[in-house]
Amino acid sequence: MSNDSAARPDSAAPDLRALIEEIAKSLVDAPGEVVVESFDEDGATVLELRVAPNDLGKVIGKQGRTARAFRNILSAAGAKLERNFELEILE
Repeated sequence: MSNDSAARPDSAAPDLRALIEEIAKSLVDAPGEVVVESFDEDGATVLELRVAPNDLGKVIGKQGRTARAFRNILSAAGAKLERNFELEILE
């Protein structure tokens, strides 16, 4: 095994940001209005997902299932990278 895991977490947030952005763009009617920003807060990397107001329901999903799926992806990646990721969906 290589010892590159120390360098990997620093580059993980941009990759996950791009992943969440691409998935969200494929779900909404206005992909040009999808923006994902990431920043560190209280030891976790927070990803803020912004979509057009009409697309908010599409990224949340019925009973929050789509939002939960986004969070599951971040949780699985976070476990692998030994980091905490949070997703905030904004209008």
